[in-house]
Amino acid sequence: MRIRIFAVLSAALALWSAPFVVRAQTAAAQGAGAGERAFLSRVRRLTVEGKRAGEGYWAPDGKRLVFQSEREPGNPFYQIYILDMATGETKRISPGFGKTTCAFFRPNSTELEFASTHLDPKSKQYQQEELDFRASGKERRYSWDYDPSMDIFSYDEKTGAMKQLTTAKGYDAEAGYSPDGQWIAFSSMRDAYNRTLTTAEQKQLETDASYFAEVYIMKADGSDQKRLTNWPGYDGGTFFTKDGRIVWRHFEENGLIANVYTMKPDGTDRKQLTDFGSMSWAPYEHPSGEYFLFASNKLGFENFEVFMVDKDGLKEPVRITYSDGFDGLPVPSPDGTQLAWTSSRAGGQGAAGQIYLAQW
Repeated sequence: MRIRIFAVLSAALALWSAPFVVRAQTAAAQGAGAGERAFLSRVRRLTVEGKRAGEGYWAPDGKRLVFQSEREPGNPFYQIYILDMATGETKRISPGFGKTTCAFFRPNSTELEFASTHLDPKSKQYQQEELDFRASGKERRYSWDYDPSMDIFSYDEKTGAMKQLTTAKGYDAEAGYSPDGQWIAFSSMRDAYNRTLTTAEQKQLETDASYFAEVYIMKADGSDQKRLTNWPGYDGGTFFTKDGRIVWRHFEENGLIANVYTMKPDGTDRKQLTDFGSMSWAPYEHPSGEYFLFASNKLGFENFEVFMVDKDGLKEPVRITYSDGFDGLPVPSPDGTQLAWTSSRAGGQGAAGQIYLAQW
């Protein structure tokens, strides 16, 4: 189904035409609100509970959103929740303890997947240690924890059954189902734990474990796991496109520059879509199939904004959000008319992210 790209622009306006570029530049010069109004309307905060929330992904029918949030009493880490967009009711589907991330609805099914450390015997110990640290009044810069006990699980909403899909030591997460629900693409750091590392590699693991992350694919039941990338640097943030390709982001070895790529599900036909010379990551395809949304700090190391790029990466990416701090993890609704993303635009202590929603 063809979906109009910009609700606020005329249907005859080409995506990267000269008039559009002039209009976007003019809007940017007029300020953040004007810049965003070229693409987004009715911007509103969707999550309010808890310290932070993020990574909201739509159910195939567009009626619900699954996301992660720090809001569970006694647990300072993310848990997984489903939000009913009509009623506003929220329910937790993860166990409630341990760390979780990266949930996704399985098409044509009552299942979802998410990553969790709840089987780690030390999970509750880590929770208490984090709570004690926060209670001490000390502060540290927020960073993602690539816990080697993180595994991918499926959860059936109908039966309540949970199944462990990955068991290898090493961070397994950042997964997404194929359009037919039969496959899962994911990121894994198992290569750092399933072989003897060189001295240099061991030092790298201690400094930045994400360096060992590679893209894998498996069947939806966890079988037939195969590695697709073999490339120094962090490969992750995997999703399938509507035509069955995989989109992901690759970090260079220095960990400072990342770009968005696509490939076939067998790992061949790799194509680079961005080349900003910065961190460009969190790519997600618009349901029209015409372009990808992604986040980048092109405008400043700590200032992430949402951009979009055409499906072949042939044209200059266009800026979508205009807000200091973090705007990223953009996910359009299945009908293409709304955009959910994570933003720190509310400000406040720590400027923790929450999920926002807008008309696209």
